[in-house]
Amino acid sequence: MGKVMVLVEHRRGEIREITYEMLKKAQQLDEEVEAVLIGENLSELKEKVRPYCSKLLTVKVEGLSEFNSEPYQQILSQLLTQRKPKILLMGHSAQGMDLAPSLGVALGCGVITDVVDFGFQNGEVWATRQVYGGKLSAKVKASSETVILTVRSGSFDPQGLLAFKGEEEEVTFPLVPFPYKKFLGFLEAPKAEVDITQADIIVSVGRGIGGPENIPLAEELAKALGGVLACSRPVVDKGWLPKDRQVGTSGKTVKPKVYIALGISGAFQHVAGMKGAQMIIAVNKDPKAPIFNVAHYGIVGDVLQVIPNLLNKLKERKK
Repeated sequence: MGKVMVLVEHRRGEIREITYEMLKKAQQLDEEVEAVLIGENLSELKEKVRPYCSKLLTVKVEGLSEFNSEPYQQILSQLLTQRKPKILLMGHSAQGMDLAPSLGVALGCGVITDVVDFGFQNGEVWATRQVYGGKLSAKVKASSETVILTVRSGSFDPQGLLAFKGEEEEVTFPLVPFPYKKFLGFLEAPKAEVDITQADIIVSVGRGIGGPENIPLAEELAKALGGVLACSRPVVDKGWLPKDRQVGTSGKTVKPKVYIALGISGAFQHVAGMKGAQMIIAVNKDPKAPIFNVAHYGIVGDVLQVIPNLLNKLKERKK
């Protein structure tokens, strides 16, 4: 079994959670896990990663406070040529989607994007991707010397990371100037009225809610349960709820104690943002909706009939 190498993703001095997810999976595959940390001020960052890998490779680059694909590609091209890991992992994030294709072309190696699982089989790397809106999974294999995988956030639980010896090795590479891209700063999104990522109970609506006139009914249920209202992407696209309520890969990742999905089909983009919930309850008219594959409890029915019944039961319990 070949080595697994993890590219550490960081932003504003914080390690992104996807890094710990990838490290957890890498630990399950290989006793020797290497991580690569690239940037300018690495002293604090490296201590947040080093305990969870066999070796942490640190590459200090003056002036590189935040991600820039040009120097990253130069560094990783040289590093992978030297070390020859079987797998290089990076997040399926804005960073990974920017870097993986160009790095794959530069090295002539296989790239599999947006994977939800991966491993080794007969010396080859396999990875699982969801297709057809999450209704099917495709198992993809790559036989190049190194395979680059971008991993979907939320695919692995970072809890229970093992403590490794965590040796550090500082490496340097000659870099040509990178004039084409320059980091200017972050544009802050407006602060949300409600932070759905901190909620213990979430009632989330999809297209099955029917229309904006039915949103208050779902909100009433959320309030009755002491929770907050969230939604899937189509609801935001239609303008029924604001973007800060969206759960999924293009929205927010939530891990509440209870997640109630009302009229949500369960596309993989949405499921990736909520499958960490301790309990998932789904209501959908379609008995074959993918949401039932991740739900702990399911109701096949019309949400506009189910919600009033739930509200009546809650009112009865309070009497």
